Amino acid sequence: MLPVEMMPFYKAHHQAIIDLSVAPDKRRYTDPKEAPRHYMDWEHYQLTTPDSLPLHWNTAKAKFGEEAMQKNGVVLWHIGLMAHRLTQAFASQDAQAIVRLSAEIGHYIGDAHVPLHNTENYNGQLSNQHGIHGLWETNLPELFSKQYNFYQGPAVYLPTPLKTIRSGMAHARSAVDSVLTIEAALTAKMQEDKFGLYTRNGKTVSGYSEKFSKAYHKKLNGMVERQLLTSIRTTANIWYTCWVNAGQPILPIKDFRFHTTTTKDSLVLKEHKKRH
Repeated sequence: MLPVEMMPFYKAHHQAIIDLSVAPDKRRYTDPKEAPRHYMDWEHYQLTTPDSLPLHWNTAKAKFGEEAMQKNGVVLWHIGLMAHRLTQAFASQDAQAIVRLSAEIGHYIGDAHVPLHNTENYNGQLSNQHGIHGLWETNLPELFSKQYNFYQGPAVYLPTPLKTIRSGMAHARSAVDSVLTIEAALTAKMQEDKFGLYTRNGKTVSGYSEKFSKAYHKKLNGMVERQLLTSIRTTANIWYTCWVNAGQPILPIKDFRFHTTTTKDSLVLKEHKKRH
């Protein structure tokens, strides 16, 4: 999706972007302020319409109070902060910061487009559906993403990036009921087939059976693919927008290495222990 002026830089550092994209989840275990940056409990903001959610941090803080915001999730405003920092990194041609911030903003944008990141009932814990978060967000993409059509058109400039994010989050929020009710209906029909053994990363593990996952994926009618593609499109558009806002600088392809302890095994995050 990126223009020719940006593509060589991102191609050169694509592996670092992959590795660094999980850094926000790793920080949850060391930074108590990290968790709220990944979600928003819309129920507790008591909005008349999604558009009444303020786009700017100071406006939101004046309306809701920072303590309540930190409790109920701040992913929208944190994406705004990350976009500001990425624009500054482009302007200063700081290659390491560009790569790191591009990776991390993509993580938060992805979270913002997951329906269960937009509700207090983020893991079905309020509806006796514990584990549904990992089923929707992890199991289904791992099983079916090879069938998805990832082709997207060229990146476009976003005049108001956070308005785009807010709209995407509201759409994800509107899918929460379907995510929960479809799983509940299938559970009632497939109770004996719901759990079993399946292969993950070359290992046999227990969890949702492949039969149940396939049935759930079919009933969702492409929802996971649509949300994934929306997050991809939005990420590229925001990268591009930040670069344009920085004056479309030449991106230096420098030979540097990131100091990261990320391993293939660490990319498999343990689900359900803590919110992500």
